[in-house]
Amino acid sequence: MKNTFLGKLLHLADPTLPIGGFTHSNGLETYVQQGLVYDKATADKYVRHNLWYNLKYNDAALMKLAYDATSSQDMDALIALDQECTALKSPREIRDASKKLGVRIYKIFSRYQQQDFMLSWGELIQKKEVDSHYCLMYGMLASLLEIPLEEALHGFYYNAAITMVTNAVKLVPLGQLDGQDILFGLHDDILDLCKETLAVERNLVGLCNIGFDIRCMQHERLYSRVYIS
Repeated sequence: MKNTFLGKLLHLADPTLPIGGFTHSNGLETYVQQGLVYDKATADKYVRHNLWYNLKYNDAALMKLAYDATSSQDMDALIALDQECTALKSPREIRDASKKLGVRIYKIFSRYQQQDFMLSWGELIQKKEVDSHYCLMYGMLASLLEIPLEEALHGFYYNAAITMVTNAVKLVPLGQLDGQDILFGLHDDILDLCKETLAVERNLVGLCNIGFDIRCMQHERLYSRVYIS
């Protein structure tokens, strides 16, 4: 039996999608300027900690819930998740980035997907009744594209990992092979993260990560910046 979803997953999770993701460091620039991330080992630690203690309980968990809400055609649940995501993203730049990336990825794939659920969400965007965060749009699109949930999660984590590694290579800076070493070392972590995200308790979704939030807030006031966030 042919794998019919792989191409769609690769497209959806492609870090080079023209949505502007390359302009955001999600606080990494602050870590570098403060001397907290300064070599291969500290960059590896930053990426792993962000995946395990931030994304697992926040964007990845919300992506999974958005996938479930779309699969059950529960528009009210997806709207509630959108509001929850807005409330959970304390740093302004991160919140704004999440909205912009989400709307842009929706615009790309709404040209190819014409399901009623997709069209109804588009109407909410037009009325400015939803923020359409990236993690939620990814989950919604993965469901509508009929990509299996665990594989969709794998693509989501890989996209996040490669984006962080690419930013670290530029900012620290690191050698290209250093970045590839970090990324290759994450393969088993991503497999484990996918399984654990499927089992995250609902009351743990949105678990606060004070360190990451503070660095993202500090980014707004850095003397010099390469990235928007």
